[in-house]
Amino acid sequence: MYNGIINIYKEKGYTSHDVVAVLRGILKMKRIGHTGTLDPEATGVLPVCLGKATKLAEYLVDKEKTYLAKFCLGIETDTQDHTGEVVQTKDASGIGLDDLVSAAAGFTGELMQVPPMFSAVKVNGKRLYELARQGKTVERKARPVMVHVIDQLALDGNIASMRVVCSKGTYIRTLCHDIGNALGCGAHMTELERTQSGPFSVDDSLTLDEVRALSESGGLAAAIRPIDSMFPDFLKLHVIDAFGKALINGNKLPPEAVEEKLPFDDNVRYNIYDGEERYIGLYVFKSEESRFKPVKLFI
Repeated sequence: MYNGIINIYKEKGYTSHDVVAVLRGILKMKRIGHTGTLDPEATGVLPVCLGKATKLAEYLVDKEKTYLAKFCLGIETDTQDHTGEVVQTKDASGIGLDDLVSAAAGFTGELMQVPPMFSAVKVNGKRLYELARQGKTVERKARPVMVHVIDQLALDGNIASMRVVCSKGTYIRTLCHDIGNALGCGAHMTELERTQSGPFSVDDSLTLDEVRALSESGGLAAAIRPIDSMFPDFLKLHVIDAFGKALINGNKLPPEAVEEKLPFDDNVRYNIYDGEERYIGLYVFKSEESRFKPVKLFI
């Protein structure tokens, strides 16, 4: 039984749910969850939470993401990527790199982005892709997203490429589509790789085959990041044995429950451990109660 986060490199052809299913088979454990969907044709970083770390998902999905994308100018599809049907073509031969750079500059900062019809967003209880497969198009509300950076722009014929650093919920294929519209020729995404998701990088990711090999050799534990490594900015506190039962029961704790004798500031979060250095969870100090209050327990 593992408790922590493993950085998977999702290969083409797998859904994010497929990755979880394969890992359940390799690791012989059910309590596994991914932290951010990648389309089957996309590749790259997919942090997966194991065991008690599944409670971390809400913290990890909010992290900043980095993508490398390629998109074809002059051709629009109904899915906004290469898997869809062509709906419009235009001549893009007159577009140069300077035009691309200028158009992309208009898509940084906070944007209101309309989710594509072929997406998992729900409208009136139905997934948009379910409606799209029925040939239906419904009105979608634009949602705020943040695009921090668009750089590494290049153009090879009618194939453009770029690096995007953005918030959760940003549809890169919609960004490609919108840049194409800004250029007046349309576009659709042809390739997508997620190279960074919060603290997880493509450089230290593992394919499913590599995970299987490490599991069989007994070396997998070293590749799994501990839960508390996700909260490096919070100070560590250790609870003394006399308050061990209260700790395990998730009760509030007085300042004398911890070994460290410090001035504790109001609303500051701490990583809490028991006397044997086992990570228990996140607590916040409430000065009006003079108590540590549990925020998230990993027990």
